[in-house]
Amino acid sequence: MSYRDLRDWLAQVEEFGEVQHLNGADWNLEMGALCDIVCRESPGEVPTLLFDEIKDYPPGYRALFAILSSPKRLSLTLGLPLEWEDMMAFVKAYRVKNKAMQLLTPRQVTSGPVCENVVEGNDVDLLKFPAPFHHEKDGGRYLGTAHVVIIRDPEEGWVNLGTYRCMVHSKDELGLHISSGKQGRIMQDKYFKNGKPMPVAVAIGVDPALWLASCMEVPWGVSEYEYAGALKGMPMEIMDGPYTSLPLPATAEIVIEGECLPGDLKPEGPFGEWAGYYSNRALKPVLEPVIHVKRIMYRDNPILTCAQPARPRHEHSFHRMIIRSALIWEELEQAGVPDVQGVWCHETGGSRQLNVVSIKQRYPGHSRQAGIIASQCHAGAYVGRYVVVVDEDIDPSNTYDVLWALSTRADPETAIQILRRCWSSSADPAMPMDAKERGAVFNSRAVIDACRPYEWRESFPPVAETSPEYRRRILEKWGKEILHGAGVDRTKVGRM
Repeated sequence: MSYRDLRDWLAQVEEFGEVQHLNGADWNLEMGALCDIVCRESPGEVPTLLFDEIKDYPPGYRALFAILSSPKRLSLTLGLPLEWEDMMAFVKAYRVKNKAMQLLTPRQVTSGPVCENVVEGNDVDLLKFPAPFHHEKDGGRYLGTAHVVIIRDPEEGWVNLGTYRCMVHSKDELGLHISSGKQGRIMQDKYFKNGKPMPVAVAIGVDPALWLASCMEVPWGVSEYEYAGALKGMPMEIMDGPYTSLPLPATAEIVIEGECLPGDLKPEGPFGEWAGYYSNRALKPVLEPVIHVKRIMYRDNPILTCAQPARPRHEHSFHRMIIRSALIWEELEQAGVPDVQGVWCHETGGSRQLNVVSIKQRYPGHSRQAGIIASQCHAGAYVGRYVVVVDEDIDPSNTYDVLWALSTRADPETAIQILRRCWSSSADPAMPMDAKERGAVFNSRAVIDACRPYEWRESFPPVAETSPEYRRRILEKWGKEILHGAGVDRTKVGRM
């Protein structure tokens, strides 16, 4: 299945029954709370939530939450089969696709659906759109949470798209928060160091593949437009921004153009973060750059796309754990680590802080090598915490299996290695507040070797379980009787 833009994608998701329509909710806390409750307490797959008739807004000004929070919706976005027996099969399929992808140059157009309405100058009003007040302790309303921020590198000329949060300050000002070390932050620092204004565009309601690319660790120098086109198998449609000259997604729902000025800062936040905490310097707002908005384009009846990070399981983690698992696996093999059997970035750690690698041990130190590289490779380095390495008989996506291996194969004295002064973020909830105030955003990593000890692995006690061959024979004889009515959702195997 293929789709052209967010609306076409949404129509297909509607066809396979994963859109929940909610009318009459309040932008002030209600939409965010409803998303939080559905994502954490839904007994099956999390639907995408489409809000309409939002308080204080005309019908048709909609808000969409939990966009990529199910295997089927993520598969549609990636151009993969819609059904999976287990999550490791999904990760492997994405790895195959990722290795074969060819970057696609975006297709230049002169106009697009986003040009249906245009406002400039004094007519600009960011609160024309139902920006949610997400969490009860937030510092304000956030227009940008499931969006892309578009910045051009002032030295190299290539364009980065990242999901860097945007808080509404006023009708024509947005706060821009970009974490240290991110590609957009490096570009921002280049502009400000040289005393130059930074042109910025914010696009909301973009093609889900483009938003997905903006959330990923795309290599430096590669534009997310090219990467998203490769994901979809068709080029993104872009048009030049009349104010910023930046390439803008022509099929987006809303595009905002403006600029940030060096030294022009306003208090931003706090905001409930992806790790499930208010961790950005406690509950204090932080001085961040301001986007002075000059121009807004939007479609008729625009859809505001939103993400609600909160205590797991939240809607912002599922797609990231599939993609990041595949990327770390790929980077392990690129670094020369052999016989990797699987990788899983657990959603309880926001797909960053608890990662599991399964290997078939080949030599002394193999398990430590895998763990250390997984903790420091491009896809795994940012705000990591624990990497657990297990043997090939352990499904890394099965929490019970991983905890069993950790409990029975890892001796704490010899199994744990600590790496210090690693790349972290002010979003790290375990970092002391005084360190955040000083900008000392370092943390440590624990690499836990939960494999059978290499030097006596052959004499390690055998596992007490039904053999695969005998299991097959039993299921052939008794399968229908013992599994009938069990109601097992195989797509949940990796989310235990």
